[in-house]
This record gives sequence, C-alpha cells and structure tokens, in this order.
Amino acid sequence: MSDTQQRIDALVKSSDILLFMKGSASFPMCGFSGRAIQILKACGVDPKSVVTVNVLEDDEIRQGIKEYSNWPTIPQLYVKGEFIGGSDIMMEMYESGELKQVLGTEG
Repeated sequence: MSDTQQRIDALVKSSDILLFMKGSASFPMCGFSGRAIQILKACGVDPKSVVTVNVLEDDEIRQGIKEYSNWPTIPQLYVKGEFIGGSDIMMEMYESGELKQVLGTEG
C-alpha cells in the first residue's frame, strides 16, 4: 500500500462520517459536493460532525481516493469505514430511507 493509500485508509478509519469532496462543508466547490452535504443535512446530520477532506488541496488524495474506493468520481461518502458512494447513490439511498439507517439518524 502506498503512502497515499495508507493516509486515505487512516482517514477513512478515523471518522464515523467522512466525505471526500471538492471544497468544504461550508463552502463546496462543485455542485455534486454541495448536494452531498445537503443530503446529509436532510438526513439530520450536523454538517459540523462530518469530517471533510478537500481533494482540491491534495492532488495525491484526489487521485488516490479513486483507486482506494475503485470509484471514479468525487464526492465519496464513508460511514464507519465503509464506502457508501457518491452523490447519486446518496440521493437514491436518501429517497429510499436507507441512508438514514446507515447514518443512524432515523427515528
């Protein structure tokens, strides 16, 4: 495992809710990243409790996360170390109620 992959692995395992995105929760730098934050908010997640990694600040992470997850796009959501998906998957899971279950915010 490369240094970048080890860094990503440590990040993924260190946070309950982790979002690799372009920009930050308070200032998303692309529509998909903004949508991912809005979906989390709609699920009852406090954006301040979401750990975000701005891939625009680190090119190694930006490329490495795509290899790590075997997923070609950003944003990427991880919950308790498990890869959930990008904003489209998040939207589908939100609409079905599954995302709230995964996040533990239902009820």
